[in-house]
Amino acid sequence: MVVNTVPTAEEALRDPPGRTRRGRTWLLLVWLVCAAPVVASYLTFYFFRPDRIKSFGELIEPQRDVPVLLTHGLDGKQDQLVSLKGQWLLVSVAGGACNAQCQQHLYLQRQLRETMGRDKDRMDWVWLVDDQAEVPQALLPALSSALVLRVDAAGLAQWLSPGKGQKLSDHLYVVDPFGKWMMRFPADLDVKNAAQAKRDLSRLLTASTSWDKPGRVDKP
Repeated sequence: MVVNTVPTAEEALRDPPGRTRRGRTWLLLVWLVCAAPVVASYLTFYFFRPDRIKSFGELIEPQRDVPVLLTHGLDGKQDQLVSLKGQWLLVSVAGGACNAQCQQHLYLQRQLRETMGRDKDRMDWVWLVDDQAEVPQALLPALSSALVLRVDAAGLAQWLSPGKGQKLSDHLYVVDPFGKWMMRFPADLDVKNAAQAKRDLSRLLTASTSWDKPGRVDKP
């Protein structure tokens, strides 16, 4: 029969070196787990704050409400520009003849909307035609998912405006679901830098997910 001796109090207080190291390691891990959220919040607040992220598009301050302007669709149907409220809008402006720049913008609008994936139904791409020139028939198939509306040029200029030294047709404009013009993309927007515009649009759609849903509905 084996008799186990009971350790003295002094022996019990003396942990083997291996056990001590393991205990310290676990204590450190527990501390790191508990401290991680605090550390992350400090890093986010002081070094990675969202308001320090520079947007590619120029934010408009103060934002401008969509005006009450009469519109005409390509089929001649009349409506009001304010009826566009309820969706994010990616807007271009150009005459009906649609030169090379206009066609480039229409292509970018369509592609940018498509890259929004499942959120694309929360955004409409809109071409505001500011004259009475006929839209080329060859463009119509590519515009099947766009909103093409004729508007009064003078009235439109009271809402949207270009950057210094630019024309209204040089930019793409972003309008929020409340009908407020809130962003203007640079005049040199092209396929090469379109990814930066996509990043801005993705941020806007992500930030508004909690209150904005697909489909045009009345909003305050």
